[in-house]
Amino acid sequence: MLRRFYDWMMSYSAHPRANWVLAGVSFTESSFFPLPPDPLYLAMLMANRERTWHLATLCTISSVLGGLLGYYIGYTLFETIGEWIIHTYKLEESFLRLKSGFQQWGFWLVALKGLTPVPYKIVTITSGVVHLNLFTFMIASLIARGFRFFLLAGLFWYYGPAIRDCIEKNLLLMTSLALGALVGGYWLITQF
Repeated sequence: MLRRFYDWMMSYSAHPRANWVLAGVSFTESSFFPLPPDPLYLAMLMANRERTWHLATLCTISSVLGGLLGYYIGYTLFETIGEWIIHTYKLEESFLRLKSGFQQWGFWLVALKGLTPVPYKIVTITSGVVHLNLFTFMIASLIARGFRFFLLAGLFWYYGPAIRDCIEKNLLLMTSLALGALVGGYWLITQF
């Protein structure tokens, strides 16, 4: 079953609308959607090495624009949509800790949390709630998200065929590690 899903993901990565789906997932993950763009992004990187830098740019821009939506939700719609999102993902304690940390570490919290597989929506919404300077938020988001997506793109550009072979030979292990990173990232944000 895992092999079929992997094969489907790889075949879908070449679909004419795959870029739109990737941009949509990257955009919505930064504001309200629970799933990160990484599985499709990685499949697309493996499927077409020539489009590596285009895909990194697409993910970065759409993620930062989605972050603006998250910021807007926090800034103006927190009592309705923002609280619902935080409650839905059970991020209440994380939100409170993050909110208090923003007074001292605003730029750095956005920049560092944006690099990780931690749900970025909590960072964007909290940035809006505390009214973090919009320019500061945008620069930190651009640095963090750009670094994250371009680092992966660089690794796949340089090691692409070897990474694909490794993933295909160890699909269960790689899937387990990826899920572990996702769960671990979620756990980390709920703890700190």
